[in-house]
Amino acid sequence: MTEAGIGVGRRLPEVRGFATWPVEGSPKEEGKALRESVPHSAHAALDLDGSRPDAVTAVEESGRGRIPGLTPIRVGRMAATPFAFLRGSAGLMAYDLARTPMTRIGAQICGDAHAANFGLYGDARGGLVIDLNDFDETVHGPWEWDLKRLAASLVLAGREAGADEDTCRTAAHGAVGSYRRTMRLLAKLPVLDAWNAIADEELVSHADARDLLGTLERVSEKARGNTSGRFAARSTEAVEDGGRRFVDASPVLRRIPDAEAAAVTASLEEYLDTLSEDRLPLLARHAVHDVAFRVVGTGSVGTRSYVVLLLDHRGEPLVLQVKEARPSALVPHLLTAGFEAPPVAHEGRRLEPGGQQMRHQRRGAGLLHLEDERFAAVRARRPSRTRGGAWCSGRSGCRSSATSCWAGQRSTDCRSRYGSSATARAASTRPPSPPTRSTTTAG
Repeated sequence: MTEAGIGVGRRLPEVRGFATWPVEGSPKEEGKALRESVPHSAHAALDLDGSRPDAVTAVEESGRGRIPGLTPIRVGRMAATPFAFLRGSAGLMAYDLARTPMTRIGAQICGDAHAANFGLYGDARGGLVIDLNDFDETVHGPWEWDLKRLAASLVLAGREAGADEDTCRTAAHGAVGSYRRTMRLLAKLPVLDAWNAIADEELVSHADARDLLGTLERVSEKARGNTSGRFAARSTEAVEDGGRRFVDASPVLRRIPDAEAAAVTASLEEYLDTLSEDRLPLLARHAVHDVAFRVVGTGSVGTRSYVVLLLDHRGEPLVLQVKEARPSALVPHLLTAGFEAPPVAHEGRRLEPGGQQMRHQRRGAGLLHLEDERFAAVRARRPSRTRGGAWCSGRSGCRSSATSCWAGQRSTDCRSRYGSSATARAASTRPPSPPTRSTTTAG
């Protein structure tokens, strides 16, 4: 670049992918202007036209391309309760949300941020973090969609747990309030500190979760017990050569024909080619022992999903999940909302980078091809987990679940849109600093 292209008073040229300096405009004033154009009261309105698909049609459309034999399981799960139906109908809710007021501020959103998609997970040091689990629908889209989906899910989960309407409303308000307080906290931090913020008990305490810490103590031991070893112990049996194999537990876990198992195993070579090199020595110390088909979730029922059992030289297990990566159910509705939806050659290249961007605990993940031009994402099964939805039992449980979900998730949302969100930085008070991972580099 020539000196003329550098700009007055600057020695270095601008570089694509980096921010510009000085910062133009006032983020705080921009945030106030957005509030004027999209006031809080506007979100109470929901104007739907006659073209909205009915529930049965929406379920049928979302079932295209899935395994037909699993359709009764999916429909049965969705029909069980209103909360279960919400879990399996992310696309239908996106249709509605695309017709609601938005600030047009974009973020890498989960796309399926209901209460049961949050949980406690063990990190590499044995600690627990609050995190999201499923990123099948992740896209770059309106940040409001995740928040509204969670608030609605808390009301439905609360009703299912027997909470009264006042408690359910309080839970929804608590989730939104926790979002606001956590975003205000993170927005006042240097970018690197906000990027590395960990969603744990200390950050939650800053989010004004008065009754959450006791809930965390009650469920933490259960989360620490949900390990790959425990899953393998109850789902496998010993075989003659000293290894192990999965035990058939249809319809949730079933053994598959040898040819199908061999095809999935052979495709793992492609998975290794997509991993970062620092992960390869770990997998090189594990042998592949068995493959089984596993039905997961509610919205994912009917997609190809396998578990692969690996054992190290001592017979200790590591379980991989090989899950079909389908197009996000939100994509058809992004254009209506004014967001781009660029095509991707491999849905895993949408799912895994988006999930890694939002996830607090990064896992080695890779991609592979399944049969019939289907694509899959591969990841290690998380070492410990307790579902956020399981915390929502009764009055205090619903309030705690609401606060924890958004105290945790908003540190990832801040990472995703910190640089472009005017409202995120328009805080009026300086809160205490949250815990961060020790770091000396931007990596």
